[in-house]
Amino acid sequence: MSELQSPLAAIAGDVQARFGGAVRLRDSRSREIYLEADCRSIQQVALHLCGLPNVRLAMVFASDQRPQESVFYIHYAFACDRAGGFLLIRIPIPADQPEFPSLTPSIPAVNWHEREIRDWFGIGPVDHPNPRKVATHDDWPDQVFPLRKDFDLMTRIPLCNRPRHVFRPVEGEGVFQVPVGPIHAGIIEPGHFRFSVAGEPILYLQIRLFYTHKATEKLFEQRPLANCVFLAESVSGDSSFSHATAFCQAIENLAGMEVPRRARLMRTLLLELERLYNHIADVGAIAADVGFMVANAHAMRLKERILRLNGQLTGNRLLRGMNVIGGVRWDWDFVQIEAVETVLSSVSREFELLTDPIFSSASTLDRLDNTGILQSQIARDLGVVGVAGRASGVNLDVRRDHPYAAYDEIAPKVTVYDRGDVFCRMKVRMDEANESIQIALEAINRLSEGPVRTEIPLSPARNYGLGYVEGWRGEILVWIQMGEDGRISRCKIKDPSLNNWPALPEAVQGNIIPDFPVINKSFNLSYSGTDR
Repeated sequence: MSELQSPLAAIAGDVQARFGGAVRLRDSRSREIYLEADCRSIQQVALHLCGLPNVRLAMVFASDQRPQESVFYIHYAFACDRAGGFLLIRIPIPADQPEFPSLTPSIPAVNWHEREIRDWFGIGPVDHPNPRKVATHDDWPDQVFPLRKDFDLMTRIPLCNRPRHVFRPVEGEGVFQVPVGPIHAGIIEPGHFRFSVAGEPILYLQIRLFYTHKATEKLFEQRPLANCVFLAESVSGDSSFSHATAFCQAIENLAGMEVPRRARLMRTLLLELERLYNHIADVGAIAADVGFMVANAHAMRLKERILRLNGQLTGNRLLRGMNVIGGVRWDWDFVQIEAVETVLSSVSREFELLTDPIFSSASTLDRLDNTGILQSQIARDLGVVGVAGRASGVNLDVRRDHPYAAYDEIAPKVTVYDRGDVFCRMKVRMDEANESIQIALEAINRLSEGPVRTEIPLSPARNYGLGYVEGWRGEILVWIQMGEDGRISRCKIKDPSLNNWPALPEAVQGNIIPDFPVINKSFNLSYSGTDR
């Protein structure tokens, strides 16, 4: 099937025909099509696309093109999941009128995306139902926008002395608020949870994040390209390899690079090892939160074996330093390959010793069943991805829907449940851990001799590209635009946690406060990945 006849091209052609001159083609590739739309038409265009089967708005972000074109752009990345590609539409925003029509009233999934744009770029979403700050806090000046091109990263910002953030009041007899965080008892990153309760049942939960903002997207613009992979690895420590892979794939895409098959298989294996050690750890942590400490101890032992294997394969227990643009840093020898087969075969057998006692423990299942239910329709409306989405009937997986690395050769079996409770989220992890072992072993069996890296061309084919990975939490997206000086002009990162945090208040509503830790752990979202 030719590119012009592809399902993705058909969707793009339908949009152009339906909206006439309001939507124009900018660039067409086999798995990405770029369009430009008029600002006044974007709401109708977005609603039309999101009304199509298996099309969703995956990411909204901004770029500052004032130095070149005297405009900002708002970019909308639509994932066409059964068409195997992405439709990226941008709208120009005049520099002297920095505002755009909000899609949040119709598409709640982009709530935080649009508010981020206002905080970082000063471009306001008109008619947004909750236009308060989300990414910058109360002591940040109103007219300082750090992702604009005229903002110097070394600027010393004077803090503002203003009233603290006002949480939504919940009134009624016997109703009170319980503040938790941002500093917690455990060794975790900061985030504030404000519970409104009547006794123990939770009436409403409000979340305040972005305490660990690191200016990562701005830092990409300051560094040489060769140093940026290490920066991508720091977005979320437990997803280092996934974020680095998405970043590398974005550069490889825009440069028109062909990654060697052996490197693609090695990346696939390492991505599954990252998924495996995190899923096993989460199964143990969920068990620990309901008092089943023996299961957690067993999970930590298995996790440690995989972390040691990671170190043997890459020199780093968290798989850092192995990914490079164009492939992987070094090849493996026979001893390393044999270690993969030995360790994973053993972990596969021993994983049953972890899962079987959980399934046979009535007291454990009683705490997990029907706890923290996220309804399927709410999950779809909020754009929930990954484990949390698949536990609530959202049948999405980037490995299957948008194959990358070697997933076109080794297609994963995607597990989907529809009850949306803690047990289903744990069961998805169990199933995916077993599947990760099989994918990793298959990748090892398919390894053939060949190079593991290709060089970056001196003249990239294009100056922008998208990278995408199904991290162990869910969909990771990285969009990169290169500048004329060979440095990154704009790097947008979307960690799955940005989509999934707004779903947590929906899942805890009606549950009791003592069940919040296990509900929260069953999502296990990244503070750092959200805050960047």
